[in-house]
Amino acid sequence: MRLFPGVPLLAALLTAVTVLAPAGPAGAEERAAAGSTTHCARQDRLHVPGAEHQQSACLADLTTAGLAGTPYTDTADQAGLAALGTRNPSGVPGVQIDGYFPDDSRLNATHGWAHDAQFVIRLPDRWNGGLVVTGAPGTRRQYSTDALISDQVLARGFAYAATDKGNTGPDFFTDGRGPGDAVAEWNRRVTELTRAAKKAVRQRYGSAPERTYMTGISNGGYLTRWQLENRPELYDGGVDWEGVLWTSRGPNLLTSLPVTVARSLGQASDEDLIEAGFAPGSRFLWPYHEKAYWGLTQKIFRAEFDPSYDPGCPGSTAGGTVEQIFAPCASDASYDYAARPASVHRAVAKVALTGRIGKPLITLHGDLDTLLPLATDSDVYTRMIDGRGRGGMHRFYTVQDGTHTDGLYDTYPDRLRPILPCYRSAFDALTKWVEEGTDPPADRTITRPASGDVVNSCALEG
Repeated sequence: MRLFPGVPLLAALLTAVTVLAPAGPAGAEERAAAGSTTHCARQDRLHVPGAEHQQSACLADLTTAGLAGTPYTDTADQAGLAALGTRNPSGVPGVQIDGYFPDDSRLNATHGWAHDAQFVIRLPDRWNGGLVVTGAPGTRRQYSTDALISDQVLARGFAYAATDKGNTGPDFFTDGRGPGDAVAEWNRRVTELTRAAKKAVRQRYGSAPERTYMTGISNGGYLTRWQLENRPELYDGGVDWEGVLWTSRGPNLLTSLPVTVARSLGQASDEDLIEAGFAPGSRFLWPYHEKAYWGLTQKIFRAEFDPSYDPGCPGSTAGGTVEQIFAPCASDASYDYAARPASVHRAVAKVALTGRIGKPLITLHGDLDTLLPLATDSDVYTRMIDGRGRGGMHRFYTVQDGTHTDGLYDTYPDRLRPILPCYRSAFDALTKWVEEGTDPPADRTITRPASGDVVNSCALEG
């Protein structure tokens, strides 16, 4: 059983690897050796600026195929994100750095550290001059997108960096001093890692990244949007895979999810969900989301932004049964975000999006997304971008029959299609857009093909 969306009930304690001493700044030797393919060159000189602790390892393969079953990834935390049959590249040697930045919360038990603000940086021997940064989706941790993102970009020669966002698990809302602080930390941790990873790249290769891309899925997509709006100078572009939309007036999760709780308690109808923006064609997915997503997601984010609404629920999940963790708070069935005090709206405003992106962005969203309905999320965000006069820097692709996590394709192969291959095509389109000036296809719906390998291929046009 997994927690939203896919956090293990018991985190495995992973063994440690070699601790390195801090290294000085790169000198002439490093600059001359930039782009060197020598296996793990200058590993002993790598130091992640600002890290409280770091560990480094020279590995024969940085991809999931080579790391599965080792302390250098966590395949359990990736469960449900990709469809079975997804083909990933392998055989990318290089250096991996694991560590954490100073933090006072202890929700992430990876490596037995019981310390948040954990990160992973991967530096392939054959480097293309670029860096890709991401943050964990949902309440997962730093290895959760290894198969979705890391494998592919490493094989293309990019350095890669991922963060746990500074707090993890279903109790993430217990972090921070006030409402909204835990989510606000997510954005700060991505910025922190991006700056540090750029310097680590310079130490490894002798030069800073020529291009840096931000990307992510779900909450990672939200992080991509926020970074390109608020820290565009750090990046050259981004790909947002169904990012969560937070706006202080709504829509946001707290305006779309209460009706799902009401329906689970027999207080709302299917028509009420459709009126709230859920796609009629997604009805077959509602029973699963009722058990695995809706109630849990509503209560933990309501606890984050509006803890005074029902202080007793959800409370801590420590010692709770699986049923208790996933069960909705009955009070959330009547939750009315618009009627809540101004303090709640100010808490959301800490993390709200504006649409004022400063670098090219590609958005993908499935039309059967049953956690973040298209109508209340990416459709709205696209209008926000256009309203800011930034539409020329944005492309929006709706993926027909795509839903929030590709793992559900294996249950409904005749009714769904994975978004991952479309995401990979979109990332390729972004790099050509930024590096070659090749405009990506105009906004469109990517229709599901009648034949072919939908798990591993997707054309953005045609």
